[in-house]
Order: sequence, then structure tokens, then C-alpha cells
Amino acid sequence: MNRPPPLWLRVLAPIAVFGLVAAIWHLAVVLFRIPPVILPKPEAVISALWSERWTLLKGSWITLQASMLGLLCSAIVGCTVAILFSQSSLLRTALYPYVIFLQTVPIVAIAPLLIIWSGTEFRTVVLVSCIISIFPIISNVTSGLLSINENHLDLFRMQSASRWKTLLKLRIPSAIPNLVLGLRISCGLSVIGAIVGELFVANSGAYDGLGTIMNAMQANLKTAALMAAIMACTLLGILLFLFVQFLGTVVLRKWTRDAGFEAA
Repeated sequence: MNRPPPLWLRVLAPIAVFGLVAAIWHLAVVLFRIPPVILPKPEAVISALWSERWTLLKGSWITLQASMLGLLCSAIVGCTVAILFSQSSLLRTALYPYVIFLQTVPIVAIAPLLIIWSGTEFRTVVLVSCIISIFPIISNVTSGLLSINENHLDLFRMQSASRWKTLLKLRIPSAIPNLVLGLRISCGLSVIGAIVGELFVANSGAYDGLGTIMNAMQANLKTAALMAAIMACTLLGILLFLFVQFLGTVVLRKWTRDAGFEAA
């Protein structure tokens, strides 16, 4: 059995990898004489990250709000759809292909329609974020609601438990780990969806999220600042993932302790 590495190693290992990548990056720029407009040096990106810190912080806050609202909407709608799917095989057969459609259709193909229908507003960004992040939640929660231990189901049948009571006291508690897994996947997708939505509403001039900021930096060939904005997007995704990780740990502990699988 492999023991987990000590805390100091888990902290230092990613830092060491980052330092190695930065060193290779710096040497590549110097040796191959890459123009800064194509690939700036790491120190130039760090300098841009500091000089643009207030702009990036403001944009990160707006993008974070859109991402979290998109994730919340996808969780609510996704769990509702998954519950309906778990209660009706006919409904699941009829509608699941359209859920897959949401996952497979390129968002850039429908984003212009969303802007026509919803406008260049904050809600459009939230809508794009929700559409991109909803499939993992529907898929994972549906699987959790249907993958129930047969012995537990037999126990509920012996107690003459209704479908509603079985859903509330058996299926939903059993699907909580699947919900957390879906949220872990969807939290990164919600950030991507928010940034994609912001790229489409950027031309309105009334939105200041990270996607809009990145669009302006790219248009002005501010490569170092653009890479700093990308770093901000990455940090935002990590922050949201850590939040979901913390929330999942709390929820899992609560439901593991409280779920007694009793039909009474």
C-alpha cells in the first residue's frame, strides 16, 4: 500500500515543477530569440500580472460570479433532470439524446443565437457557463440515482416504502458522491463557459470580465498581459475546484453519517 507523500513534499513538488517549466521557457526565449510579441519571458508575464493586478482582480471577480452562478444553475437543473430520468425510463430514453446534444454541439455555434435571444448581458455569460457545465452533473447524478445496491432496494420493498420515500431516503443519499464528482468536473467547465461567453459579449463595451479583458489585450498585441490574464483564469479555476472539493468533503461526511438507509 502506497503511503501519501508528506505535506511539505506535496507543496514543494508543484512549485519545483513550475520553476523548472519557467526556466525552460526562459532559456527557449533567449536561445531562439523569440520576439516578446510572440512569447515574452516569464518575468515579463509576472511583471504584467503585477502591473495589471487591479484590472485582473476586477475581471476575475466578475468572471467568478458568472462561473459560480452558472455552476449553481447547472447543479439545480442537472439534479432535477437526473431525478426525472431516474423515475422514468421512457423519459430518459426520449430526452437523454438531447442532453448529449448539449455536450457535443460547439458552444461557438450557438453563442451568437444566445446573444440575439438574451442580449450582451451578464445573464448570457451565466447561460453559456451553465450549458457547458451541465452535462457531467446530469450524467453522474443519473448514474448515482440508478446504481443502487439491490439489497437496499429489497429492504425498502419489504418495508412497503413508496417511490417518493425511496427516492428521498435511498437514491438521493446514494447519489451524493456522484453529484460531487460531477461538480468537480463541471467547476472547470463553468469557468471556461464564462470566459467563452465573455468573449462573445466583449464587443458590447459594457462588460469587464476576464474574457473581455483578454479580448482587448489580444487586439492590442499585449502578449505578456494576455498570458497574465490566462494565469488569472487558471487560478480562478483552481480556486473554484478547491471550493467544490471542500464543499464535497463536508457534504460527503454529513451524508455518510446521516444516511441510515431506513425506510421508516
